[in-house]
Amino acid sequence: MELLGSTLTATYARPKTSHFLPAISTMASSYRGTQLPLTFNPISHQWRSNNYLRAGSAIPSIRQGRDGDLDLVRSNTMYHPSNRAMLSTRYTPDDWHKSNQSNYRESESSRNSAERLRKDTLRLMQDREQLTRRTQEYTSKNIGERLNDIVFWRSELNHEIDNMVTEIAALAEVKRRLERALSETEGPLQVSQECLYHRERRMSIDLVHDSVEKNLIREVEIIKSCQERMRRHLDRAIAQLASNRAAQHELERDLSDKVSAQRIDDRCHHLRNTSDGISYYRGVDRLDPSLSLPESWSKFTDDNILQSQSQRAASHKLRDEIEVLLSTTSNDMWTQFNSANVAFTNRISEIADTKNSLQTHLAKTLQEIFQTEMLIDSLKKALRDKENPLKVAQTRLEERTRRPNVELCRDNPHHRLVGEVREIEDTIHKLRDRLMEAESTLHTLVKTKVTLEHDLSVKANSLFLDQDKCMGMRKTFPSTPRLVGYT
Repeated sequence: MELLGSTLTATYARPKTSHFLPAISTMASSYRGTQLPLTFNPISHQWRSNNYLRAGSAIPSIRQGRDGDLDLVRSNTMYHPSNRAMLSTRYTPDDWHKSNQSNYRESESSRNSAERLRKDTLRLMQDREQLTRRTQEYTSKNIGERLNDIVFWRSELNHEIDNMVTEIAALAEVKRRLERALSETEGPLQVSQECLYHRERRMSIDLVHDSVEKNLIREVEIIKSCQERMRRHLDRAIAQLASNRAAQHELERDLSDKVSAQRIDDRCHHLRNTSDGISYYRGVDRLDPSLSLPESWSKFTDDNILQSQSQRAASHKLRDEIEVLLSTTSNDMWTQFNSANVAFTNRISEIADTKNSLQTHLAKTLQEIFQTEMLIDSLKKALRDKENPLKVAQTRLEERTRRPNVELCRDNPHHRLVGEVREIEDTIHKLRDRLMEAESTLHTLVKTKVTLEHDLSVKANSLFLDQDKCMGMRKTFPSTPRLVGYT
């Protein structure tokens, strides 16, 4: 005979639960199903008829209820107050055993689920522990590699900074030499201009555009040209120093950032699970304050180093150009200085020879003047000496004109007296002509003497200006080491 109604095990009927994540408490999981209400009348403890029992055979068994869906079981179970009133008992022993077996199976299933959960959880914990350890080791390795990269670029930056500091010092030294060499050119320029100014004080015919003046003008032009080239290179050196210091500043700033990053990454690399100072920072993984990528990071430092190397190459090239410029300008100025000195020497020698010749001619002229004056004196004396003989002859002729009558004869004495008078008069006339010529010659000699004396004074002035004034100043021309800026 089959019992109809709701058995005790039916109150624990529920949908099959998944054993992927079973509940920890088996008792809690045993009572999760919805308990159906069982209400009976006091007179329901009676045996039902077979027809009724057969009619109730449509109720699914316990196993079917567990294997099927709970809703299907509930929909196929019919409850009627009249049926409950006819029940004579609530459960049967078979129901009791089945309920116990169900509880055993549920307990075993819960334990198995719990054991699987425990094993899966332990395995999950071990896997995750290993994964966390590997991830942390890999992260530490990455931080170590990053530290190696930082150390490498830091060493590169230090090396480049040392090279740049050396280059800046070398360029600054060359710049100071260039400034000294530029200041040294002021003295030779002033000397050349002073020489031109002094030679403008030459007089008369000596104010000539000679080779000395040409060399002095060329010397001034060469010195000014050298000064202009030095100033241009000095401006370039100042600009290059500024570029070098800017590149050095970028390198030092990059190095400072590398030092800070190395200190931070080194501290992170040495952090362990037992280290002090570790803490939670919620949401820090969602922040991205990065300003660069590894490629752009290394490219940034590489660009700084390349920029510094480019500036160092330009600085080294400029230093070579300045060295060549100092040597070239020194040679040019010294060559022209020597050319001007040679021209001065030749001119001084020429003036001195001319002066000596003038002095010789002046001495001869003075001697000739003296002799001419002596000649004039002799001519005058000779004229005076002819006066008395002329007087005697004329007196004789005049006295003989007083002879009486026929005694006034043109005799031989008369002819001789007339010839004597004419001869003396002719002599006096010739002597007077010679006297005039002598006086004219003396006048010419005096003028020549004056001219020679003036020209001699001009030559003496020119010789004084070239030899004493100009050559005296040109003894102070800077030496070659001073012209290249070493002293």
